Amino acid sequence: MILKKVLFVCMGNICRSPAAEGVMQHLLKEHKLDQSVRCDSAGTIGFHSGCPADGRMQSHARRRGIELLSRSRKFDEQNDFDKFDYIVVMDKQNWRDVKKLDHGNKYADKIFMMTDFCQKRSEKEVPDPYYDGGDGFELVLDIIEDAASGLLARIKADLERQST
Repeated sequence: MILKKVLFVCMGNICRSPAAEGVMQHLLKEHKLDQSVRCDSAGTIGFHSGCPADGRMQSHARRRGIELLSRSRKFDEQNDFDKFDYIVVMDKQNWRDVKKLDHGNKYADKIFMMTDFCQKRSEKEVPDPYYDGGDGFELVLDIIEDAASGLLARIKADLERQST
């Protein structure tokens, strides 16, 4: 039974948010929570809708044992706010774009920065690696892995509170 749903959001949904989705799904399987928590990803723009994750991001993730299987889609303000418990954005512009769609600030308690969950790193945003070389993709994965671990701890705590 699905108890929590997480949506990761970046601009185009081909680098950062599919990487976050893949890393989180990997962690959920490791912790045997993949039947209780579902992940998805979306972009604030629909330019890449239907496309797989950027090949460079797929390659770097695969080296870490993480598969990125999702297809790009645009954030759906009519459904995503209600459907997801956590809407986790990669940078400040994504945060502003999602907040702008939240008419009346009804879903403010669901919208988080990915870096809010970092436990070891101190970045304020997950940078867009699209125009960077391999080091940019590695940095993004490093930040996402740290933040995903922190998010997993938050979800576990929420599930424990929910069951009591």
